[in-house]
Amino acid sequence: MNIEQNKVVELSFKLSLDDFNGELIQEFDKEEPFKFIFGTGYLLEGFENKIKGLTTGDKFKFKLPVEEAYGEVDEEAVIDFPHSMFNIDKEYIYVGSVLPFKDDNGNEMEGTIVEITDSTVTVDFNHPLAGEDLYFEGEVLNIREATPEELQHGHVH
Repeated sequence: MNIEQNKVVELSFKLSLDDFNGELIQEFDKEEPFKFIFGTGYLLEGFENKIKGLTTGDKFKFKLPVEEAYGEVDEEAVIDFPHSMFNIDKEYIYVGSVLPFKDDNGNEMEGTIVEITDSTVTVDFNHPLAGEDLYFEGEVLNIREATPEELQHGHVH
């Protein structure tokens, strides 16, 4: 069976930065593989394009350039807010903390606090891997048909 639309795929892989031996960002092994439904928009399109058509036992190794990954860093997505916007316990407000936000349309997003001054809190809404080339190396462990329930819910059960 090949990886294609609406198949449940199990992968073991390593995600690194800089090159295949660079900083390890994420790893899924054979004992606790990464499971997802292919073609449902859960993963980066570039990643899915690279593994489409593979079958159980196939190994993969590829670079996903920044433009196919999370894009370049958008400086307009780094915003200064006044301290008064943060009405939560100060133990949660520190450089590096990730907080939930809603935009003017009610869309939920996460922002990372990157600086705190006497008057402002600077929040970066870029994806943490924006501006990075991503290096994937792994193996296809299993492929099966997604159940109707999995397709309805949009995730693997």
